[in-house]
Amino acid sequence: MGKIWDKYKDHEEIELWREYRRSKNREVRDFLVEKYSPLVKYVAGKVAIGMPQNVEFDDLVSYGSFGLLDAIEKFDPDRDIKFKTYAMTRIRGAIFDELRSIDWIPRSIRQKAKQVEETIATLENKLGHTVDDEDIAKEMNLSLDELHTLLTKISGTSMISLNDIWYLGDDNDEVSFMETLESPQNLNPDTLIEKEEIKGVIVEAIKHLPDKEKKVIVLYYYEDLTLKEIGEVLEVTESRISQLHTKAIMRLRGKLMRMKNALKK
Repeated sequence: MGKIWDKYKDHEEIELWREYRRSKNREVRDFLVEKYSPLVKYVAGKVAIGMPQNVEFDDLVSYGSFGLLDAIEKFDPDRDIKFKTYAMTRIRGAIFDELRSIDWIPRSIRQKAKQVEETIATLENKLGHTVDDEDIAKEMNLSLDELHTLLTKISGTSMISLNDIWYLGDDNDEVSFMETLESPQNLNPDTLIEKEEIKGVIVEAIKHLPDKEKKVIVLYYYEDLTLKEIGEVLEVTESRISQLHTKAIMRLRGKLMRMKNALKK
């Protein structure tokens, strides 16, 4: 690997990426895999927080490795994005793709998560404003403590990056934030417009989250802090941060679902 790095040590790393994009040199690829492999463990460690005990860390690393390879193959050094940012999204996406495929979430937990998500979406659509825990608990005939316990139980279902899969039109047509950064050559104009609309909806939805939920989303997804670190910043328990994250994601998914339904009309 030293020979590869010595060859490019006097140049920007972008030249190494351009070399690989042009030649697909295996030695260059192996060097890039070795250089960025720590990202896989880092992302796997973040994803592992909130996962049930039957989800093994080593398995997450294995799933994420496919995402790193995918990122290396598809990265365009001439686009305005750093490889680390691009790769972390691909790695996280690969991990969740595999978790979805092995159906790791018990059906009962999925049903409860769906019930909470639908309750939040229905209330906010009916009332026209962001609802708080008391509103949600009352609608579900739960006490506040029961609601918080439920949010903790279903937290694993919400550990999905905003850059991962969201709906676009039909059920089989999916989109991720990161796809908007890739080459649009294979996409028709209507699809591109819909992707930008989804991106706009999410950004606007984040702005209207309750203050603490907004901070959790920003610190977790954009500042790259762990839930424990966010708890220290906001001076609340890690469990409470997990609950806030779960509610925030459910609010965002509800807004996207309403957008999806509007597109079908």
